[in-house]
Amino acid sequence: MDDPIVPRVRLFRIRDIGWTLWDPIGLLGPGGPFSGKWSDDRNKRFADEYDTYLIDAAHQLRRGVPTETVVAYLVDVEANTMGMGKHRDAQTRAEAVVSAIRQDDLLWAWPDEDGRFR
Repeated sequence: MDDPIVPRVRLFRIRDIGWTLWDPIGLLGPGGPFSGKWSDDRNKRFADEYDTYLIDAAHQLRRGVPTETVVAYLVDVEANTMGMGKHRDAQTRAEAVVSAIRQDDLLWAWPDEDGRFR
C-alpha cells in the first residue's frame, strides 16, 4: 500500500499568521521589545518561536479536529505551556489564528510528481 501524500505547511505563511494574529509573548506587538516583521533580519533569531504550536494547530485542522478544540489548544499553549497565564484576549487571538489557517488556500505545499516540495 502506498503511503498517503501528506502536504507540508508553508513556513512563511504560518509565521505570517502567527506573528500577525497571535504573538502571545508580545515580542513584535505594541509595546513589545522588538518591532517590524518576523522576517526582518534583526528578528530572525526568534522567528521560529511559535512554529511548533502553529504547525500542530494547522495539522489538527487538516485532520478534521473541531475548530473549538484547536482554539482551546492554542489558548492552553499560551496559558500553560508558555506560562503566560490567562489573558482576556487569548480566546479571540486563537480564534483569529484558526480562522486564518482555515482560509489560507496557499498554506499547504504539495510534492511534485518526483516527491519534492518546492
